[in-house]
Amino acid sequence: MAKSEAATSWLVTVVDLLGGIGVFISLWLRYNTTSDSHSVWLLPITVYVVLRGIVQLYKPQQNALRSLERSYFALAYVALPIGLLNAIIHASAPRVLLGVFIFIWVNDTGAYCAGRLLGRHHLFERISPKKTWEGFIGGLLFCIASAYVTYYWFNEFFQVPDLNTWILLSVVVSVFATFGDLIESLIKRTVHVKDSGHLIPGHGGILDRIDSLLLVSPAVLIFLILLQYNT
Repeated sequence: MAKSEAATSWLVTVVDLLGGIGVFISLWLRYNTTSDSHSVWLLPITVYVVLRGIVQLYKPQQNALRSLERSYFALAYVALPIGLLNAIIHASAPRVLLGVFIFIWVNDTGAYCAGRLLGRHHLFERISPKKTWEGFIGGLLFCIASAYVTYYWFNEFFQVPDLNTWILLSVVVSVFATFGDLIESLIKRTVHVKDSGHLIPGHGGILDRIDSLLLVSPAVLIFLILLQYNT
């Protein structure tokens, strides 16, 4: 999508990919090492920030501000939320993260089914004409139902402290999964593309497969932090 407005050099692409990996590694180090140096986890992302600026100096043919905007936005929009999955695991039982993924999948399925069968009222027509309030409510109800099922039948595996917490988590996932989908649709409309990529035929690109997660991840982390604060 970045290339739809201006060409991106292979060097910038490689550095940005390494920077995204660096963000994930930084957050993994933050929660999975016991190093005496409390700042060592910042090393990968700090190296990227320094290196990315230097690389831009050698690309005079590009609009420097636009190029840096795309790079840093990609890091904040894609790499950081995925890296925050490490924080979610640290803030809760590790298997809760699997529950978050289940809620995302169930929400997408419920929204699609309800929208196709009952959809009449547009949810956000300016950005996504196919999304309806009926679909959103269907996805939300499917999420809540799956919270009941997983709690009463599989809680020995998920280790959730109580049903109300699990239901609230499912609601958070459903709401922010919808927002995440809409934000990605907004980006695609802004750059006038139908799909975010062509790596997965028929799926609209990898970003279309994880757009919900990119907003669910920070939202769930906020929820878990506030939950811990109130207990």
